[in-house]
Amino acid sequence: MIVMKNICKTYRVAKRNAGFGAAVKSFFHREYETVTALDNVSFSIQDGETVGYIGPNGAGKSTTIKILSGILTPDSGECLVDGRTPWKNRIEHVAKIGVVFGQRSQLWWDVPVIDSFELLKDIYSIPADVYKSNVEELTGLLDLGEILKTPARQLSLGQRMRCELAASLLHSPDILFLDEPTIGLDAVSKIAVREFIVKLNQERKTTVILTTHDMQDIEAITKRIILIGKGKILLDGDISDISGSGDIDHTVAELYRSYEI
Repeated sequence: MIVMKNICKTYRVAKRNAGFGAAVKSFFHREYETVTALDNVSFSIQDGETVGYIGPNGAGKSTTIKILSGILTPDSGECLVDGRTPWKNRIEHVAKIGVVFGQRSQLWWDVPVIDSFELLKDIYSIPADVYKSNVEELTGLLDLGEILKTPARQLSLGQRMRCELAASLLHSPDILFLDEPTIGLDAVSKIAVREFIVKLNQERKTTVILTTHDMQDIEAITKRIILIGKGKILLDGDISDISGSGDIDHTVAELYRSYEI
């Protein structure tokens, strides 16, 4: 179970005007602005749930995922993931979660994908029999095949994202955090990724938290939506209640306008 209670996070960002004079001035006297990423964010997610975490750019989605995965430490508040505080129990925590950032890779760029998998096996101390079973299963489900013998840099975006998903699941995590997992993918690749995530949740009861701007991903994968804007939770409800019988893109756009985000 995931519980976030009154989580706050701010960033100190350097600011300056354009031009050489402003650059020289900032060298001696730098001005900063405090940006609030999360403002008393609270929610809970049950084991086996599929949740869409949505909001406009800069709303605080990625900051939340980084706190939940132990990458960032909040300024204040409480966060527990299956009884663990992510940033305090990092080694124990990362062994139980999988994370896919659509714009960042966990694969080594110049070696065949299977070599990256072998390295991850050692990093996570995955037993040989579990590793073999998971690689075989994921290869079949994600149609990896010959892709595993290819260096990551030579893969298409769709092929790489399928490998990223497999890499995040080699150690059989209980929770999967997905940050823009289908960004830039063609229609066929998107459908394949969506179907795989749904099947993963149904068969392994893996908890899935998905952040994306693609509302078709949300509609296909998740059953619940949490809307964040300007660092605050604005809405939390069942996706069927929110979308109704209308187009989900228009519905969400109306939500953004109604909350002025």
